[in-house]
Amino acid sequence: MTKIRITQTKSIIEKTDRQKKTIKALGLKGVRHSVEQQLTPQIEGMLSKVAHLVSVDKIS
Repeated sequence: MTKIRITQTKSIIEKTDRQKKTIKALGLKGVRHSVEQQLTPQIEGMLSKVAHLVSVDKIS
């Protein structure tokens, strides 16, 4: 599996409950917070729903 770094780039204020819960499920706690995750189909699906709020970088 590929490791990725997910960074929250925008606030979740005034976003839908579903988007807020997805950000929390990814492990993000606030703007500019980063987490490392394995790239799985489940993570890919969550990222597609909040792509406008996060940035994703591959870790070699």
